[in-house]
Amino acid sequence: MMTSLTDISINASLSVKNRIRMAVGLFYFGQGLAFATWASRIPTIKSSLHLSEGELGTILLMLPIGQLVTMPLSAALVNKYGSQRVLPWSSIFYSLILILIAFSSNAWLLGASLFLFGIGGNLCNISVNTQGVLAEDLYGKPIMSSFHGAWSLAGFTGALIGLLTINFQMATSIHLTAIVVLLIGNIFLNRKYLIPELKKETLDKQKPKYKPDSLIIQLGIIGFFSMATEGAMFDWSGVYFSDVVEAPAKWVALGYAAFMIMMALGRFIGDAVISKLGRQRTLQISGLLMFGGMISSVIFPNIWVCTIAFMLVGLGVACNVPTVYSVTGKHKTIPAGVALAMVSSISFLGFLMGPPLIGYIAEIFSLRYSFALFSLFGLLMFVMTSRLKVFK
Repeated sequence: MMTSLTDISINASLSVKNRIRMAVGLFYFGQGLAFATWASRIPTIKSSLHLSEGELGTILLMLPIGQLVTMPLSAALVNKYGSQRVLPWSSIFYSLILILIAFSSNAWLLGASLFLFGIGGNLCNISVNTQGVLAEDLYGKPIMSSFHGAWSLAGFTGALIGLLTINFQMATSIHLTAIVVLLIGNIFLNRKYLIPELKKETLDKQKPKYKPDSLIIQLGIIGFFSMATEGAMFDWSGVYFSDVVEAPAKWVALGYAAFMIMMALGRFIGDAVISKLGRQRTLQISGLLMFGGMISSVIFPNIWVCTIAFMLVGLGVACNVPTVYSVTGKHKTIPAGVALAMVSSISFLGFLMGPPLIGYIAEIFSLRYSFALFSLFGLLMFVMTSRLKVFK
């Protein structure tokens, strides 16, 4: 491989660039599959460990705790060693934790496993999105939505596999172990095609700022709203279909699958939609879809209405994070990798803190009440994106 992104940009053929793009996309896919595999088994694990909504919410809280304690370390590791080196090792770590989750025989072991899962997830999140920004620079055109589309497609794939394994009564341990084998193979096949960062001496000359400004914080909050909604759908859609909709056991994963396939579709067509409507209008519509879908599932807890409602939520969250990350990567005063680490850390907190919050609210009131409150994130996102000039 060449020694810098500049070398790759100048000398690489289109076929080499396409192989690099495929490799980065497959790392997104692998991380999406890892998380979706865990998410698809949450109702089964909840039932097997006899957990209440509140207990599950407490255990899910271990994910954001793992994320929080690792934030400074993740940014420092990516900045010092480069995402090209950090991503493969963090992906291996992230994958192997699925085995610990699978063999967790009580709530304490599950909580400890999810804490480690949060650590691995944060390392992967920052390093893979840094690779995404580098690949977008390599191509010289927006392709970030397609990477997040690969992540979403993996989520749908994981949901479908989860649905099949549950219906065929496959043990959670066998299911998760088989996925780990696939993930490790994916890492070793694609790691050598990752993009090296700029040389350290070049970065030193740039003297990047590390203090987030108002724009970084606002972009992070918009990402937080969107990813909190995503997290709620990932971790609680199956439970919602089971406990509120009272769907038959074989259809419990239907809402999750509907959400994932529409989010994946939205991301694959996202760049074309943004080109036609513009970033601001696309995000405004997305916020309204998030609100409308969530609140419809609360008002009409019917299996078919909720399936359509979760599809709307999937479309609503599809373009938000890729758009926020793409804008972040073009920050005028903070280098792309550093700015991205800041925004993705704030955004990903929503993804990890949303699900535990759902559980606590459900324990006090009800799961429908939780979903009603989370629907407001869509309206708040609509207001914020309407005010930010950077999206115009």
